[in-house]
Amino acid sequence: MLVKMLHDQGLRSHHCFDAGLISVGLAIASWCTSMKAESHGVERADRWGIFVGEWAPTFFGLGLALSVYEKD
Repeated sequence: MLVKMLHDQGLRSHHCFDAGLISVGLAIASWCTSMKAESHGVERADRWGIFVGEWAPTFFGLGLALSVYEKD
């Protein structure tokens, strides 16, 4: 089981929740940076923000799975 393996390796639910929050901040930062640093317009900035923003649900999902595993 993947969750058991991650838990045995030392990953805890709060690590994943922290990573999810950080990825939300990184999505906003990458969008703002892309808007200012590149001349390709809003479309490219949106793609960067969405790409990084898709990490958050993964981290939150892993956090929830680990949280349930830690309660057992």
